[in-house]
Order: sequence, then C-alpha cells, then structure tokens
Amino acid sequence: MEKTIVFIDAGYLDQISKYFGGGLPLKYDINQLAITIAKESNLWCEEVFYYTAQPYQDPQPSEDQKLRRKRHDNFINKLEKIPGFTVRQGRCQKTDNGYRQKGVDTLLTMDLTFRCSKKDIKTIILIACDTDFVPILNHIRKEFKTYVILAYFFDYKRGSKFSMSNHILTACDLKILVNHEHFKKSTKNDTNKS
Repeated sequence: MEKTIVFIDAGYLDQISKYFGGGLPLKYDINQLAITIAKESNLWCEEVFYYTAQPYQDPQPSEDQKLRRKRHDNFINKLEKIPGFTVRQGRCQKTDNGYRQKGVDTLLTMDLTFRCSKKDIKTIILIACDTDFVPILNHIRKEFKTYVILAYFFDYKRGSKFSMSNHILTACDLKILVNHEHFKKSTKNDTNKS
C-alpha cells in the first residue's frame, strides 16, 4: 500500500466527536482513527501529526486549571510515545467570548510544507476544514505534486459550527465525509483515547 501522512486539527476533531457523542466526546483511539481513515483510501498511515493547544492558565492558575493542565499533559505524553505520532502545541488565549487556540494553524502549515517538500509521500490526509489552509493546499498540490485528501464533517445545517465554505473543497483531490462509523472502528486500545 502507498504510504500517507495524516494531519489532524485536534480542536476540529473534538467538535466532530462531541457531535456524534450527543455533546460529550466519544472515547476512541486517535492513532487508530488516522489508520482507519487512511485504509478507507487504500493507504498505509506512516505518520500522524496532531495539532492542539495547552489549556489556558491564569498567571496564578486555579486548582481546576492546574488539574486540566495535568490531564492534558498526561494525554499528550501518551500520544508522544506512539511511533510515528507527532504532537504540535500552540497556546490558548483567553478572549471575551471564551478561549481561542493560537499558532496551531501556523504549525500545521509549516509541517505541510516541510513534509511535502521531502517528496517521499505522494498523498496526505488532512482532518480539518479551515479555509485558511486553501493557499498551502494549493501550493503543495502544485509545487510538490501532493495528492490531498480532506477528511471533514458537514451536518447540512445552515449556520451550524460545521457549515463550511466550498472553497476548501476546491483545494483537495478527494473528500472523505467523517462519520460515526470511523469512530466506532477506532476503539483499539485505551492508551491514547481522546
């Protein structure tokens, strides 16, 4: 089988998981999910890049913030022990409307450019839906002849958090609609469950 790399926007994947979990995140193996989606396209998942941000911490963190950070760090430590699994972390910024991840898209864009420039992988899978990725996807397709598969979710509801611009669909060669079955097939073990 041809090798592939799966790039995962953790925040986006978490939203999909909560949608299928009725508001609560599903328990699944992230690495196995990447493998499952790759196999669907008859590809071998050689590497996974996972993009997230550490939980926000006040200058004087509360006990709850410390606990969330400890859980996050334990989870990331488990992921980093998986061969071929790379975690990239941005930061979390507090805003008037809650929290926002910062730097995550930039890290993903950098890795897309670097990994595709090596030209050892012909096909990549991106689990994301941000139209900010359109320029880099078009670049790697043209410059490095990389075949791009977009794995995304769409709930067909206008104005929902899953409504998306068709613009990103034009920057991909193949689209996979992520469904509940992908998560069901990805419950291999307990070591890296989301």
